[in-house]
Amino acid sequence: MANLTRRRPSSFDDMRREMDRVLQSFFPANAGGAANAGGDEEARSAVWSPRVDVAETDDAYQLHLDLPGVSSDDLDVSYQDGTLSVSGERQMEQAEDGTSFSRIERTYGRFHRSFSLPQAAHADEIEASFDKGVLSIHIPKTPQSQPRRIEVS
Repeated sequence: MANLTRRRPSSFDDMRREMDRVLQSFFPANAGGAANAGGDEEARSAVWSPRVDVAETDDAYQLHLDLPGVSSDDLDVSYQDGTLSVSGERQMEQAEDGTSFSRIERTYGRFHRSFSLPQAAHADEIEASFDKGVLSIHIPKTPQSQPRRIEVS
């Protein structure tokens, strides 16, 4: 499960992604790398893990997941007990008659991502939209979590 924390990309991220890709090619049924370590059965059975950007403004959190080739009908976004979960499946395209692949590099199958939301998240107001292969999730902050200026007399 991922926490919503601020993090700067590093060269180790590229190395981790490359190791995940290599491991996936050898062990596709158990792949997913560090993103799927631990967690529930659905997360352990996930084949791939979509990349996500997490942003924070004064009044909300924003998540953007890259999901090219995924249909909105194959997505499930849910919230329970402080955890936002996104799961779904990217279906492998069926080859036309007589077509044989000489190389398949794109990843297909189920995915699952979980995020622990901070107490400031207003769970009842979470909204999700899907456009051009990007799932955007808007999580407003509760009004009481907004900073307010206090006058000193």
